[in-house]
Amino acid sequence: MKIHFGPAGWDSWPDSEEFSIEFMRLLGLAQEGGSLIAECLLVASRIDPKDGGDSWYREWLRMADISNERANAAFERGHVLTAQSNWLRAINYYQASAFDFDAADKKQQCVLRTMRACARRYIAHLTPAGEVVEIPWQEDYPLEGYFLPAPAASHRAPVVVCMGDPGHRKEEYLFKVARYARDRGLSLLAVDLLGSGTSAKFDEIVGRPDLEMSVSCVMDYLTTRGDIDEHRVAILGDGSGSSFVARGVALDNRFAAAVCDGGIWDMHERAFLMDRLSPDSACKGSEGGWPQRKFRCPVLITMGEQGWLESNHVTGLFERLKTSQPDISLKIFDSYETAAAHGHRDNPTLANEFIFDWMADRLESVPA
Repeated sequence: MKIHFGPAGWDSWPDSEEFSIEFMRLLGLAQEGGSLIAECLLVASRIDPKDGGDSWYREWLRMADISNERANAAFERGHVLTAQSNWLRAINYYQASAFDFDAADKKQQCVLRTMRACARRYIAHLTPAGEVVEIPWQEDYPLEGYFLPAPAASHRAPVVVCMGDPGHRKEEYLFKVARYARDRGLSLLAVDLLGSGTSAKFDEIVGRPDLEMSVSCVMDYLTTRGDIDEHRVAILGDGSGSSFVARGVALDNRFAAAVCDGGIWDMHERAFLMDRLSPDSACKGSEGGWPQRKFRCPVLITMGEQGWLESNHVTGLFERLKTSQPDISLKIFDSYETAAAHGHRDNPTLANEFIFDWMADRLESVPA
């Protein structure tokens, strides 16, 4: 295996774009504690992308099991910090091993059960301890989240909610962003749309036209807690499919700040469809109603120059959005500074520093 680095990030297997993108994500998360570069390179050396993904699944699962066993052994000897760092890496490796499977695949379900067990052990031994929470949403389909309280908080603390696109797993936030919240005195609620089990019922949920209502359900849950300041709640919507978070924020005036795509992906999809269906349609500029939806809190949009949407196109959509949304900002990470790949996979640290500084400033400006 040879790793080539270009403007869009690492290209490990030129004939297998999906594996290359996932491997870039794994390498980028090494600096966040989600992997070790040496372990990633060792696993990659054993992978043959031409075998239909069998070696990918087998080798990442093997490394995940090694990390999990190492964590459990360290914990038994009383070395909690070593156990925690290995549980975090095991979570990421388990997720990587199963990323190419359908939700109904029994291999994926088995891997995810083990991954969640690692996450639970990790948050249970934090100081202060985290907790697994259940948030009512659809009938017989509650959301599940990990709540990590702010360290040494003697009063109601501000909180950041992290929600990804519909297929994004909340476990990734434990190593990707948790330390940025903790270091700034913020509590963290990581939640996804995948429910509390590992079944394929998610497939019935993802196509719902009202995914944005889950955002208000999360806020409803937070208002029941006595350890958070409900007037200082920020939300981070992660992933290209997180326009549902933007829609949810636009419909709920209780958020103090939001980092999401601002509806840009919805605008792009609508413009594309209108162009396909009716190239001369006068409706092409309507952007799916977004100019009529008012955000009632500051909003930050971050994109990479080498993301799936061209930066010039993103800028054009943003300027249209800004005409009706005065307190909205756009940050595009250029290739020369990294964090320029889609989802900032090539350097999530740079993006997270910018994002959490921005959120902390907005939350601090709201009276406690």
